[in-house]
Amino acid sequence: MGSWLFVAVFIVFMAIWAILNATAAAWDPYPFILLNLFLSMLAGLQGAILLIAAKRQDAVAAALAQHDFETNLAAKTEIEELMAINRAQLEVLKELRALAAQAGDEPPGGA
Repeated sequence: MGSWLFVAVFIVFMAIWAILNATAAAWDPYPFILLNLFLSMLAGLQGAILLIAAKRQDAVAAALAQHDFETNLAAKTEIEELMAINRAQLEVLKELRALAAQAGDEPPGGA
C-alpha cells in the first residue's frame, strides 16, 4: 500500500471503473456508491495496516535502543578497565622515576 506501483494501479483501476460506469456497462452508476463502499473498506484496512507498521517500527526502535544501551555498558566497562591499567602504569612510572632519581644521587660503584 505504500509503493508507487500500488498508487499507479489504484489510479488506473479508479479511472477504468469511472469510465466503464459512466458509459455503457453501468453496474455502479454515478455517484459510484459501490466504489465508495470499496474505498471506505480500503481506508479502514489502511488505518489498521498503518498502526501495525507503527507498532513494528516502535519494536525495531526499542530493540536498537536496547542494543545501543548494552553496547554503551560494555564500552564503559572496557574504558574503566583501561583507565585502571593506565593508573597502574602511571604508578609504576612514578616508582621507576623515583628509583632512577635515587640511583642518580648515589656515586658510581654503589659505595
